[in-house]
Amino acid sequence: MIDAIIPVWKPVDWTSFDVVKKIRGQIKPAKVGHAGTLDPFAEGVLMLCTGKYTKIVETFMDKEKEYLAEIKLGVETETLDPTGKIVKKADVPLLTEKVINDVLNKFIGEIRQEPPMFSALKVNGQALYKYARKGIDIPRKKRTVNIYDITLIQFSQDTITLKVTCGRGTYIRSLAKDIADELNTVGHLVKLVRTRIGEFDENNCIELKDFPEWLSART
Repeated sequence: MIDAIIPVWKPVDWTSFDVVKKIRGQIKPAKVGHAGTLDPFAEGVLMLCTGKYTKIVETFMDKEKEYLAEIKLGVETETLDPTGKIVKKADVPLLTEKVINDVLNKFIGEIRQEPPMFSALKVNGQALYKYARKGIDIPRKKRTVNIYDITLIQFSQDTITLKVTCGRGTYIRSLAKDIADELNTVGHLVKLVRTRIGEFDENNCIELKDFPEWLSART
């Protein structure tokens, strides 16, 4: 059995459980858990804990996280990401760097955030996304999350790219929607990359194709 903390780079179109399953299949017998789900459309740092280290998964859940997020303005989808059906369209007002930064500053600090319907958060014992797939909209209580910093990386008339540093439980899809609302339009995430969890970043991560080599060096 391997007892390890393994920062893995999750590729696009893989679920977090797909990654766990892949790793578990190569280190049998072993317990494998992950800290902090990444949506299938997203990529980036995913912390895996195996063996005795599965007991400290919560430690990584609490660590500061950093994301690169690209928001498409003028179009909102049911999932708030590129996988969902378009549900709203709106004009995008003229944007300037000052206008965008003034809005972003409103979201730095302790904020209240409504979880998206398409999420794994459970209500009455069932994940919200299961209700959403049946067309059932469930009232969601807003939750307090911490946004430590938001930096504008670049923008065009209908797209903005941000670096977001945040705490546990933050939904970047919800943040994107709320930012678009404050810009007097609608929007959804088209790209999301988790670039860091605590001290672990892309430079520390193992790509799935390299995992067998990593494992052979430790067995």
